[in-house]
Amino acid sequence: MTDQYRRTIDYMRLSVTDRCNLRCRYCMPNGIAQVSHADILTYEEFLQVAATAVELGITKFKVTGGEPLARLGCVDFISCLKALPGVEQVTLTTNGVLLSPFVSCLAEAGIDGVNVSLDAPDRETFADITGFDALPQVLRSLDALLSAGIHTKLNCVLLPGSEERLTSLARFARRGLDVRFIEIMPIGAGVGSHGPSREEALTVLRREWPDLRPTDIRRGNGPAHYYICASLPGHIGMIDAVSHKFCGECNRVRLTSTGFLKPCLCYGEGTNLRAVLRERPEELSEVLRAAIYKKPQAHCFDRTASVTEQKAMSQIGG
Repeated sequence: MTDQYRRTIDYMRLSVTDRCNLRCRYCMPNGIAQVSHADILTYEEFLQVAATAVELGITKFKVTGGEPLARLGCVDFISCLKALPGVEQVTLTTNGVLLSPFVSCLAEAGIDGVNVSLDAPDRETFADITGFDALPQVLRSLDALLSAGIHTKLNCVLLPGSEERLTSLARFARRGLDVRFIEIMPIGAGVGSHGPSREEALTVLRREWPDLRPTDIRRGNGPAHYYICASLPGHIGMIDAVSHKFCGECNRVRLTSTGFLKPCLCYGEGTNLRAVLRERPEELSEVLRAAIYKKPQAHCFDRTASVTEQKAMSQIGG
């Protein structure tokens, strides 16, 4: 499937819930408005969208939230999604707090990878950022993932004042996992926050690893630029969507937990697939194709006044 700018769209993020068991200060520090259960897509509806998307050439899926494992039955859903004919890849993004008991089931389901969000390597800072003292649970989950041989990435947001902990986070790459540093998005609670840039983060990291250098190796479906050095088995990634646009290579769309298809993260505009699923399902393929075709050419994070998305990241499956 190609959009109007001839980009191949083959990747869909499925946000199965807007709920989360943490209260990260840059995402949903005060929680979110409650949504009626009837307004959330059922797993069967997510699978219906995924099956239709596969027919259009979308074969790679990321299960997200909120915190996806906060929704009962998420692992069974992942297994069903992975088993859909034509699906090539299914990955999961999670904060890792609830993950460790499900790792063996995810391995059995054939999960292709797990991204774990972690913004601090010590309990005190972790609790300050997330609102909960849950770092030990996250570390147990990382141990379980690595023991199971599941491809693992660590996602770390470049928060204001985070320079002092970048090296400690990057040291997780010694265990063979990829550590990715992500610029904070000017959406929701992230509006007005400015953390270190890619160049500033690399300057800090090169004090520890002076031979850190860029590589063209791709490590998944995302837009990260990766770096390698001799003493780190894992890769260091930079996702710098705000300061360095990569919209010309964008290959993704997002489906929120309420069934709203978002072609671009920073715009509030999109398509209500829930209404299509429940009122005229025979039109799903046509509507999905049209929505993807009209994907905007580029985001406008460099012009925050033009950002029209007003929801929190947890509500849009960032």
